Amino acid sequence: MSLRQMEYFVTVVEESSFTRAAEKLHVTQPALSHQIKALERTVGGELLERLPRGVLLTPMGRAFLPHAERSVRSAAQARRAARAAAGAEGGELHIATVHSVAVGILPEVFAHWRRAHPGVRLVLHEYAGTGVLEDQVERGVADFALGPVPERWSGPLVPVGEEEIVLVVPFDDPLAGRPSVGLHELADRPWVRCAMEPVIDGRPFLDGVCGAAGFEPRTAVWTEHTSTAIRMAAAGVGISTAPSHTVRGALGEDCAVLSVDPPWLRALAVFSRVPLTGAAAAFTELITALPDTGMRPLRPFRPFRPGDPSPERAYADCAGPPAVVR
Repeated sequence: MSLRQMEYFVTVVEESSFTRAAEKLHVTQPALSHQIKALERTVGGELLERLPRGVLLTPMGRAFLPHAERSVRSAAQARRAARAAAGAEGGELHIATVHSVAVGILPEVFAHWRRAHPGVRLVLHEYAGTGVLEDQVERGVADFALGPVPERWSGPLVPVGEEEIVLVVPFDDPLAGRPSVGLHELADRPWVRCAMEPVIDGRPFLDGVCGAAGFEPRTAVWTEHTSTAIRMAAAGVGISTAPSHTVRGALGEDCAVLSVDPPWLRALAVFSRVPLTGAAAAFTELITALPDTGMRPLRPFRPFRPGDPSPERAYADCAGPPAVVR
């Protein structure tokens, strides 16, 4: 079994066609079919069901696919890391993150990076939710992730800062002149909710914190994206929650921002499967060094210890009273 055979197999699955896979791989279709058959002989059974209009995975193929994907992507990641570490032209860093971080933090970071390291290309993989980041790093799709601290992570993890989750209201709102507000004061207000809202212990974040404050949030509008929710809130549709750096990046000065008392804070970290070296380490150092990313400085942090409910809660235990959002 060779890495090339696994790459051929993964490509056929991705393209759902031997013909399209052969074109993408720049090989002839007979050569591709020969390699797939050789792979099937090695594993002891058929991996693909050949159909008149495409291919389907067999049960054996479904079991084999994630391991083949990880092998192929790990090899690609190794090549990228080696080239990026050397600063070679054509080196790449693949970074996984959530939409709010991509909008609010990374533009400044990427601009500084491009000036300092023009030979290393950045490839950004954006996702709506935080849970998928761990999967993308595990599968080798990304070299590392930048996002909320994962619940459990056995690989390298570097805390880089924390974001404050704030309330967004229009300028003419009665609360607009205040620096902060107690959540209980908002029991009768409508809310603009977002599908990207964090889920904590199986419950949307806002439902949990409002429930602890003694009321159920009255949802006026559901949106798909954080930036849409912010715009709706700025127009007066209802109150929205968002990371403070996202409000700055998406809207500029078009709305008023309030902190919650006590503030809602979420720790951010870079995490990967393998030690951060070369360009990956340099990128992580850049994030922590830049003063204008919109993140708050780190509070005292102790590493995750076995028995902790999660790295982020360990962070909260040593950091004092602010509520921590996962």
